[in-house]
Amino acid sequence: MTDRLQYGTTAKTFHWLIVALLLVQFPLGWLMPDIHRDMKPGDAMTWHISIGIVTLVLIVLRFAWRLTHPVAPESSLAPWQRMSSQALHRLLYLLVLVTTISGWLFASFRGWSISFFFLTPLPMLASKNSAALRAIDDWHQIFEWTLLVLIGLHVIAALTHLLVYRNRVMQRMLPG
Repeated sequence: MTDRLQYGTTAKTFHWLIVALLLVQFPLGWLMPDIHRDMKPGDAMTWHISIGIVTLVLIVLRFAWRLTHPVAPESSLAPWQRMSSQALHRLLYLLVLVTTISGWLFASFRGWSISFFFLTPLPMLASKNSAALRAIDDWHQIFEWTLLVLIGLHVIAALTHLLVYRNRVMQRMLPG
């Protein structure tokens, strides 16, 4: 299969939908009230987990699309930039995946019954487990902060290409 030189509409749509969902997801997660023992999930938690499930599905679809529709690395990049870009993108895929799954596990280990956008119950990934809950809560928070740092690096790199190098690297993923 020959690599394309530009990202297509489907790849761009996946990218920007995930960006939009994460822009909602991070503030929603941080603005929710603290979770205490025997607390039941409220509307904010239902929204947070539902958006997380949509994000999980989209990141899996996006990764599958990328595997079946590869895009050639930007030829103007230095080898170290190409390697760091590929590493950063792989880490972003991985962290979006593990962050969303760890959030779903968190709800499962609490024994919560959560609906998908208030419509249908979500299957739980595990049964109620206090010890696992403490561990997954810590890991979920580590994943969140690591993902946020990597997103920041990704944005800084994109803006550097746009404003400093003034090359067309960022335009490859812009809509249109």
